[in-house]
Amino acid sequence: MFNYNPLDCLPSSAELPDSDDTPVDNELQILIPNLLLAILASIWQNREDWFFGINMGIYYAPSKPAIVPDGFLSLGVERFVGENGRSSYVLWEEEGIPPILALEVVSPTYNGEYEQKKVDYAQLGILYYVIYAPTRLRRKRQRLEVYRLVEGKYVLQPGDKIWMPEIGLGIGREQGTYQRRIREWLFWYDENSNRYQTPEEVNAQQQQQLEQTQQQLQELLARLQQQGIDPNTL
Repeated sequence: MFNYNPLDCLPSSAELPDSDDTPVDNELQILIPNLLLAILASIWQNREDWFFGINMGIYYAPSKPAIVPDGFLSLGVERFVGENGRSSYVLWEEEGIPPILALEVVSPTYNGEYEQKKVDYAQLGILYYVIYAPTRLRRKRQRLEVYRLVEGKYVLQPGDKIWMPEIGLGIGREQGTYQRRIREWLFWYDENSNRYQTPEEVNAQQQQQLEQTQQQLQELLARLQQQGIDPNTL
């Protein structure tokens, strides 16, 4: 007897467009989500149950065009799919799991981040919607706004650093260094509001610790020589 599976009739990610061909307005729309991904790749390096997409289409219905956030995070999915990775995020290939967080970086030309995209992401069931304006502020808007989906509607969360228990991370804005640029960036935070470092900051800290260790070793050798002790005999 033939078992019909409706999923077999749906287009695969390989058959769907992997972009809406809309160019980003400035490089911060790429750099900001890239930094969030780089930090996740460090702090979650031993986890395989998450995926962070950047400027990637999310397909939620075969007859609908993709929604393309600047960045999004999904939990409970495979981190790596195939040798070449995902070309798009297709819900019917991800066991129906929508992203838990979507990020929009407000561009100079402004693309409905506060209106239509908020409606789209709510309908998709994305729990957290993050809007960040790195270069300018719209009237009566905060530079960083984090919304949580409550009974089908987004509710603005108070504070500068927002803890998201369902993710196990907080998100906020702060000065930092990324790709040798010192400016305000978005960062992940732990439950105590401690900021996770950028890869460059981690490397700089490790280099500083190595130099301190080497200096301490040199000072120890110098003291031994002054006391007439051969370090090789120790």
